[in-house]
Amino acid sequence: MIAHPLYKKVSQAFRARFLREPEVIVRAPGRVNLIGEHTDYNDGFVLPVAVDRAVWVASASCPAWQATLRALDMGNDEVIFPVDRVPASHGGWVDYPQGLVWAFLDRGLRPFGIEAVFSSDVPVGAGMSSSAAVELAFAYTWNTFSGFRLSPEDLARLSQRAENEYVGVNCGIMDQMISAFGKAGHAMFLDTRTMERHYIPIPEQVAIVVADSQVRHSLVSSEYNVRRSQCEEAVRVLKAGPLPEIEALRDVTVDDLDRHGGLLSEVVLRRARHVIHENARVYKMAAALYKDDLEYAGQLLQEGHTSLRDDYEISVPELDTLVAAAVAVPGCYGARLTGGGFGGCIIALADEDVVAEVEAHLTRTYTAKFNKEPIVYVVHAAEGVTSQVL
Repeated sequence: MIAHPLYKKVSQAFRARFLREPEVIVRAPGRVNLIGEHTDYNDGFVLPVAVDRAVWVASASCPAWQATLRALDMGNDEVIFPVDRVPASHGGWVDYPQGLVWAFLDRGLRPFGIEAVFSSDVPVGAGMSSSAAVELAFAYTWNTFSGFRLSPEDLARLSQRAENEYVGVNCGIMDQMISAFGKAGHAMFLDTRTMERHYIPIPEQVAIVVADSQVRHSLVSSEYNVRRSQCEEAVRVLKAGPLPEIEALRDVTVDDLDRHGGLLSEVVLRRARHVIHENARVYKMAAALYKDDLEYAGQLLQEGHTSLRDDYEISVPELDTLVAAAVAVPGCYGARLTGGGFGGCIIALADEDVVAEVEAHLTRTYTAKFNKEPIVYVVHAAEGVTSQVL
C-alpha cells in the first residue's frame, strides 16, 4: 500500500495543505463488471471485479464539526461543509461525501469533523464506478474516525442510499459492494437481493482490457433512471396479472416472459427481456470461468452486448466500433460495453499475449473512424477497500 504512487501523492499533499501528518489513509477500488449489466437494481445477479485503480483519501480528524476536503484531481478544488447537519447540495464531486454525511445523520449517527485530500486513477465517467469508489473511501474514513463500527456491507448500503437519495442517481448496490468486498484474482458473483457472495477465479492467462471511448453523454443519469422505471413498470404489470408472487424482474423466468410478455408495451418488453436473459448469462459466465471455457465466456459477452444495444438501447456507435474491433483480434474471446452506457468503456477478455495487439487494433480502428484515440487500460482483479491507521 505504501509503495503506491497515489499513497505518496495524497500523503504529501495532506502535509502540504494541513501542516501535519495524516492519521488514516483509505484506498477504495473502482470496478468493471464482467457481465450482469443493469440487473442489480432488479434484485438480480452480477459478476463484477474490483480493479487495481482506486480512490485514495488521506485524512485526519479535526475538532470543528465540519469537513474540509480537497480534490487534487480537480485543480485542488476545496470545499468546507458542516457534518453536524445536512449540508446543502453543491453539485459535482462534493455531493458524494456530502451525501454520506446526510446518510449518517439520517441513521442517527453524527460523523466527526475531518480534514482530507484525495486523488484517484479511476477514470471519471467511464463506467468504472469512480463515484462508488469515492463513496466507499469516505465512508470508511468517517467510520474509522467516528467510531461507528459499521460493517462493510452497512457502509456499502449507506453509500448506495447516499447516491440514490442525496445525489439523485438510482444506482443499484453492485458498485458499492464490489468496492467493499473485491478479492484479488477473482470476480465476485453477487446476489443483489440476499447479498450472498461467491468468488469466481479468473483464469491466469486472461487479461481484462478496458477501452475508454472518451464519449461522455449527459444522457447517462437521466436515461439510467428511465430504464429503472421501465423495469419497475414491467414488474407492476406482471404482478397485477399472471405473476402475483413476483417482487422484481429477478423473479421472472425466460419461460414466464415468453408466455406473458405480450402484456407489456414493446419498449418495456425489450427492457425486461434484457434483464431476464442477462441474469441467466451471469450464471453461465460463472460456470464458464470455473471450467476455463473462454470461448463460451466470450460468446456470453457478445450476447450481452447485443442485448444492451438492441433491447436496452444504451450503446452508441463508438462503443459498437470498439467491441467489433476487439473481437476481430485472434485471442480476444469477447467484448461488450460496461457501465451505464451512452459512452464510457467496453471490456474485453483476451489472452495476455495478445493484449498489445488488441490495444493497437482498437486504437487504429477507432482513430480512423472517429478521429480520436481511445484510452486503453489493462486491469487486474484487486482487493476491496483497505485502510491504514498511521
